[in-house]
Amino acid sequence: MLKRTLIGLVRSFDGTGDRVKDPALKSHVYKLSKDKAWDEVVSILKKMQGYRLLHEVQSVGEIVLEKRTIFGRTMDITVSVISVDPLRSAVDIYSASRGSLGDLGSNYRVIMDIYRVLDKKLAAYKLHNN
Repeated sequence: MLKRTLIGLVRSFDGTGDRVKDPALKSHVYKLSKDKAWDEVVSILKKMQGYRLLHEVQSVGEIVLEKRTIFGRTMDITVSVISVDPLRSAVDIYSASRGSLGDLGSNYRVIMDIYRVLDKKLAAYKLHNN
């Protein structure tokens, strides 16, 4: 966590994907079709406290959220639901803080928070060998 805070001194964004160095930021894959995963993820994100759903585009698989920090900064979060194959879908998250300077690791913590909630609610569908 200290490493994330130090990186966050200069960087005000973070994201997940297939080819990231940090294993915690690897895409999360669920054994659900894209449409089913979309419905589940949107439903879960709408219920999360502290996040405001700005818009959702199912055809592209993107959900845009906004979160305000206790210091008054605004974070823009994009959650992507991607079809891996007909029976599996991946969820990637990109989070960026508005304004200058770094985020002290808050974007990383937001990503981990969203993944924790998704993994808890979709535990029956989570694939651990992604």
